[in-house]
Amino acid sequence: MDLRARLFLAGASGLVGSAFARSPALRGATVLGPTHAELDLEDQAAVRAFFARERPEGVILAAAKVGGIVANDTFPADFIRSNLAIQ
Repeated sequence: MDLRARLFLAGASGLVGSAFARSPALRGATVLGPTHAELDLEDQAAVRAFFARERPEGVILAAAKVGGIVANDTFPADFIRSNLAIQ
């Protein structure tokens, strides 16, 4: 893949995604990294519309619903459901 391509970086503002965004390997690429407010990755229709409009040539998936230890222990089903929907 040409790294000067249009790349969709899901989770660009998170810990892992922001590291990807700063990576020298992506220099020259057009990185599309909408925030959660701009694109809810759990909304399949919105994601399809984004892909139809932006036509990315590659995808880096670094997005996830995350919480602390207590949140993960208290609401495990919520986290796995959300993360499976994002995938």
